[in-house]
Amino acid sequence: MHIRKVVGRVTCRACDECAEGMITDVVLDEPFRDCGLGTRALSHLRSQHPGVTWHTTLDKRLTRDLLRRMRIPKAKVEGTCSHRRSDVVVAPAGS
Repeated sequence: MHIRKVVGRVTCRACDECAEGMITDVVLDEPFRDCGLGTRALSHLRSQHPGVTWHTTLDKRLTRDLLRRMRIPKAKVEGTCSHRRSDVVVAPAGS
């Protein structure tokens, strides 16, 4: 949040049963892309789901470097979890 305004979000699926997580979208407003909010958002996500191994389906230019820095590998397939849960949106990115 920035001055009570949501400036980004992370969309993901996480399964506590098989400890697998899939990040399907990361969005940050333009002025906030290079100030560390993406890193903070993914760190927050990891802290909320300890022990979950995260992967991603993203291959966008804007998120590729962030996910590489955070050591979140690209998944070979959409997901192997048989407990498929609906998407969880973690917002705001900077909280």
